[in-house]
Amino acid sequence: MSREYRHIVRITDKDVDGSLRAVYALKRIQGISVSLANAILKTAGIDPQMRAGFLTEAEIERIEEIIKDPARYGIPSWLLNRRKDLETGRDLHLIGADLALSVKMDIERMKEIKSWRGYRHAYGLKVRGQRTRTTGRKGKTIGVKKKKQ
Repeated sequence: MSREYRHIVRITDKDVDGSLRAVYALKRIQGISVSLANAILKTAGIDPQMRAGFLTEAEIERIEEIIKDPARYGIPSWLLNRRKDLETGRDLHLIGADLALSVKMDIERMKEIKSWRGYRHAYGLKVRGQRTRTTGRKGKTIGVKKKKQ
Protein backbone atom coordinates (compact mmCIF):
# COMPACT_ATOMS: atom_id res chain seq x y z
CA MET A 1 0.00 0.00 0.00
CA SER A 2 1.54 3.33 -1.02
CA ARG A 3 1.38 6.23 1.37
CA GLU A 4 0.22 9.41 -0.28
CA TYR A 5 0.82 12.70 1.52
CA ARG A 6 -2.17 14.89 2.44
CA HIS A 7 -1.76 18.45 3.72
CA ILE A 8 -4.92 18.32 5.83
CA VAL A 9 -6.09 15.17 7.61
CA ARG A 10 -9.57 14.83 9.14
CA ILE A 11 -9.57 12.94 12.45
CA THR A 12 -12.76 12.81 14.58
CA ASP A 13 -14.36 15.83 12.89
CA LYS A 14 -11.25 17.97 13.30
CA ASP A 15 -8.90 19.08 10.52
CA VAL A 16 -5.27 18.68 11.53
CA ASP A 17 -2.11 19.76 9.74
CA GLY A 18 -0.53 16.91 7.79
CA SER A 19 3.01 18.24 8.28
CA LEU A 20 2.85 17.63 12.05
CA ARG A 21 4.06 14.41 13.63
CA ALA A 22 1.19 12.05 14.41
CA VAL A 23 1.45 12.65 18.18
CA TYR A 24 1.16 16.43 17.87
CA ALA A 25 -1.53 16.18 15.23
CA LEU A 26 -3.67 14.14 17.65
CA LYS A 27 -2.89 16.67 20.39
CA ARG A 28 -4.66 19.34 18.31
CA ILE A 29 -7.95 17.57 19.05
CA GLN A 30 -9.49 19.11 22.17
CA GLY A 31 -9.36 16.62 25.04
CA ILE A 32 -6.30 14.65 23.87
CA SER A 33 -2.95 15.19 25.57
CA VAL A 34 0.50 14.17 24.34
CA SER A 35 0.61 11.16 26.69
CA LEU A 36 -2.83 9.97 25.58
CA ALA A 37 -1.87 10.52 21.92
CA ASN A 38 1.25 8.38 22.44
CA ALA A 39 -0.84 5.65 24.06
CA ILE A 40 -3.38 5.74 21.21
CA LEU A 41 -0.68 5.46 18.54
CA LYS A 42 1.10 2.67 20.43
CA THR A 43 -2.18 0.75 20.71
CA ALA A 44 -2.92 1.30 17.00
CA GLY A 45 0.60 0.16 16.06
CA ILE A 46 1.57 3.42 14.36
CA ASP A 47 4.97 5.10 14.61
CA PRO A 48 4.52 8.35 16.63
CA GLN A 49 7.30 10.01 14.61
CA MET A 50 5.39 9.55 11.33
CA ARG A 51 3.89 12.67 9.79
CA ALA A 52 0.10 12.83 9.99
CA GLY A 53 -0.14 13.47 6.25
CA PHE A 54 1.15 9.96 5.53
CA LEU A 55 -1.52 8.16 7.60
CA THR A 56 -3.74 5.86 5.55
CA GLU A 57 -7.53 5.79 5.79
CA ALA A 58 -7.38 2.44 7.62
CA GLU A 59 -4.98 3.87 10.22
CA ILE A 60 -7.16 6.94 10.72
CA GLU A 61 -10.23 4.75 11.23
CA ARG A 62 -8.30 2.66 13.76
CA ILE A 63 -7.24 5.83 15.64
CA GLU A 64 -10.84 7.13 15.69
CA GLU A 65 -12.08 3.77 16.96
CA ILE A 66 -9.57 3.87 19.85
CA ILE A 67 -10.44 7.50 20.67
CA LYS A 68 -14.16 6.64 20.95
CA ASP A 69 -13.59 3.98 23.63
CA PRO A 70 -9.98 3.96 24.87
CA ALA A 71 -10.68 1.81 27.96
CA ARG A 72 -11.75 -1.08 25.72
CA TYR A 73 -8.31 -1.09 24.08
CA GLY A 74 -6.35 -1.30 27.33
CA ILE A 75 -5.48 2.38 27.75
CA PRO A 76 -5.18 3.01 31.53
CA SER A 77 -8.03 4.85 33.23
CA TRP A 78 -5.72 7.52 34.67
CA LEU A 79 -5.23 8.87 31.12
CA LEU A 80 -8.97 9.42 30.63
CA ASN A 81 -10.62 12.76 31.38
CA ARG A 82 -13.98 11.55 32.75
CA ARG A 83 -13.48 8.77 35.28
CA LYS A 84 -16.51 7.32 37.07
CA ASP A 85 -19.03 9.41 35.15
CA LEU A 86 -21.99 10.44 37.34
CA GLU A 87 -24.64 9.20 34.90
CA THR A 88 -23.11 5.93 33.69
CA GLY A 89 -20.50 5.12 36.34
CA ARG A 90 -18.03 4.15 33.59
CA ASP A 91 -14.62 5.57 32.75
CA LEU A 92 -15.13 7.76 29.67
CA HIS A 93 -12.98 9.99 27.53
CA LEU A 94 -14.71 13.00 25.97
CA ILE A 95 -13.37 15.13 23.14
CA GLY A 96 -14.38 18.31 21.36
CA ALA A 97 -17.86 19.74 21.94
CA ASP A 98 -18.86 16.84 24.23
CA LEU A 99 -16.04 17.79 26.61
CA ALA A 100 -16.99 21.48 26.68
CA LEU A 101 -20.66 20.65 27.24
CA SER A 102 -19.97 18.24 30.10
CA VAL A 103 -17.70 20.78 31.86
CA LYS A 104 -20.42 23.41 31.53
CA MET A 105 -23.04 20.98 32.91
CA ASP A 106 -20.74 20.10 35.83
CA ILE A 107 -20.35 23.78 36.75
CA GLU A 108 -24.11 24.32 36.50
CA ARG A 109 -24.72 21.30 38.77
CA MET A 110 -22.27 22.69 41.35
CA LYS A 111 -24.10 26.05 41.28
CA GLU A 112 -27.47 24.31 41.59
CA ILE A 113 -26.53 22.29 44.67
CA LYS A 114 -24.84 25.40 46.10
CA SER A 115 -21.49 23.76 46.77
CA TRP A 116 -18.51 25.92 47.68
CA ARG A 117 -17.03 25.51 44.20
CA GLY A 118 -20.41 26.39 42.70
CA TYR A 119 -20.56 29.53 44.82
CA ARG A 120 -17.09 30.57 43.67
CA HIS A 121 -18.02 29.92 40.02
CA ALA A 122 -21.27 31.88 40.37
CA TYR A 123 -19.53 34.94 41.80
CA GLY A 124 -16.62 34.85 39.36
CA LEU A 125 -14.02 34.20 42.04
CA LYS A 126 -11.03 31.88 42.00
CA VAL A 127 -12.12 28.29 42.54
CA ARG A 128 -9.01 26.29 43.32
CA GLY A 129 -7.68 28.00 46.43
CA GLN A 130 -5.57 30.70 44.77
CA ARG A 131 -5.01 33.99 46.54
CA THR A 132 -7.44 36.80 45.75
CA ARG A 133 -6.02 39.67 47.75
CA THR A 134 -3.92 41.03 44.89
CA THR A 135 -4.75 38.94 41.81
CA GLY A 136 -7.91 38.24 39.92
CA ARG A 137 -9.20 41.77 40.24
CA LYS A 138 -11.71 42.89 37.68
CA GLY A 139 -13.14 46.25 36.76
CA LYS A 140 -11.62 49.67 37.20
CA THR A 141 -7.94 49.64 38.12
CA ILE A 142 -7.18 51.03 41.56
CA GLY A 143 -3.69 52.45 41.73
CA VAL A 144 -1.66 54.75 43.88
CA LYS A 145 -2.24 58.48 43.60
CA LYS A 146 0.82 60.57 42.78
CA LYS A 147 1.65 63.63 44.85
CA LYS A 148 1.36 66.98 43.16
CA GLN A 149 4.71 68.68 42.80
